[in-house]
This record gives sequence, C-alpha cells and structure tokens, in this order.
Amino acid sequence: MLVETILKEKGSDVVSVAPAVNVMEAAKILNARRIGSVLVRNDDGGIAGLLSEGDIVRGIAEQGAASLSMPVSALMTRDVAFASPRDTLDSVLAVMTERRFRHLPVLDQGRLVGLVSIGDVVKRKIEEVTEEAEGLRAFVQGAG
Repeated sequence: MLVETILKEKGSDVVSVAPAVNVMEAAKILNARRIGSVLVRNDDGGIAGLLSEGDIVRGIAEQGAASLSMPVSALMTRDVAFASPRDTLDSVLAVMTERRFRHLPVLDQGRLVGLVSIGDVVKRKIEEVTEEAEGLRAFVQGAG
C-alpha cells in the first residue's frame, strides 16, 4: 500500500500556523482539532518546520510555563522529514521509527499534498496484514 492511498481516504487538509504564533495558540489549535502536530509555514508558504505535542512538552520541561508564550519557531522541529505519495507504508514506518517522528508532511514534486501520522500508517498496515491473512486462510481452506 502507498501513502497516496491514505491521502485518498483521509484527504489533503493540513493545519498550519505562522512561525510567530505563540505556543499556547498552537496548543489550542491542536486541542480543538484533535491533532498531534501543526505545520509551520513561512510568509511565502514554504515549510519552516513542524510543531508537535512532543515539542511542546519538551519546551515546558526545559523552559517552564514561559515556553507557552514563545513563538512556535522557538520549539518547532526544523529538520522535517517528508514522504512522497508513492512511498510504501513500510518505508514511511522506517523513517518514522528511525527519526522518531509521528507525523510526515507529504510532498509531490515539491508541493504539499497532505500529512500522514503514525496512526494513519499503522491503521492501514494492520488492514493490509489482515487482508493478507484472510487471503491465505481462504487459499489454505480451498486447497484442503
């Protein structure tokens, strides 16, 4: 299964904020939308980084409550990993595991086309494995 399959089902909506938005406002957006990260976009629409729940927790642990009034640019992950619509679930899981990222923006020829989370990928991987197991079960039962 490919990332594009997830995006066809999930859609291409990506929540983003400007680098100057304060962390508290970003946290409110995460809470209201029930999501784990927001993309941080420059004025020209370029990707500056990604702010996740983990980034906020680390900021609070290191800076205390003052981190909530800081701009998201102070806490965001700048070295963002990206996926392509043509990436397999296994390759995306490998990147997420190796880099310890729970969210990957998806770029198609340099254009943002969506964002996938570890939950999206694991859900589809479970579906894939379940379908394979059912197919094998049907084959074995038919051969017997």
